[in-house]
Amino acid sequence: MGTVTTPDGTSIFYVDWGPRDAQPIVFHHGWPLSHEDWDNQLLYFLSKGYRVIAHDRRGHGRSSQPSTGHDMDTYAADVAALTDALDLKDAVHIGHSTGGGEVVRYVARAEPGRVSKAVISNAVPPVMVKKDSNPEGTPIEAFDALREALAANRAQFYIDVPAGPFYGFNRPGAEVVQGLIDRWWWQGMRGAANAHYECIKAFSETDFTEDLKSIDVPVLVLHGTDDQVVPYEDSAPKSAALLKNATLKSYEGWPHGMLSLHPDVLNPEILSFIEG
Repeated sequence: MGTVTTPDGTSIFYVDWGPRDAQPIVFHHGWPLSHEDWDNQLLYFLSKGYRVIAHDRRGHGRSSQPSTGHDMDTYAADVAALTDALDLKDAVHIGHSTGGGEVVRYVARAEPGRVSKAVISNAVPPVMVKKDSNPEGTPIEAFDALREALAANRAQFYIDVPAGPFYGFNRPGAEVVQGLIDRWWWQGMRGAANAHYECIKAFSETDFTEDLKSIDVPVLVLHGTDDQVVPYEDSAPKSAALLKNATLKSYEGWPHGMLSLHPDVLNPEILSFIEG
């Protein structure tokens, strides 16, 4: 593990495991979490001989907690600083939710040779918020409610989200995994309230349409059809249609946090894409 310092002085924490000459896989976490959300995938792909790298977004996990830079352009620039410092070539970038948006913005701007493939799972692109150009989107009032709940009682809010819609534990007959709820809360509370508050705007209002159109590398798009956080119909099929070389995989009835609930299915699916 180590840190990289960005041009504005922010320290980005990362873990870097595996042979230095192996193909790198870089993981991008969702809001408001940290690299630990990828524990299962890090161990899985490490066991397959890959070099695995995961960072904490600024204001999240063990990275610095600056007062500025909580937007997708800066997130992507932070990733570029990390990949430049580690001199990663032909890397596979994998992002979940907000991290999927970060992947799309970074890959669209990456230097030639830095990226070979990308995977986005239950990701926020093309754009979440409802507006004239996206009438099927989520009303801005829903994101205002997230901000209000975070500001009022972040600790309770970070129990309610994973206990409810994030993993689909609010669905009838769902098997609740308390450890996932506890881990979600722990990751969230280590980050900065200001960063998490401002990140809601970043993940909900950023329009990735032009980024998606410009990406040339193969992209695997994964999404659960019962995603209560990033609705399926307004995300994955639209992103796949905008990408030049996309493979769309949909999972009937699976929730937003499906990577944590179904790694036995999704990890081999991602491996097959990487090695295909």
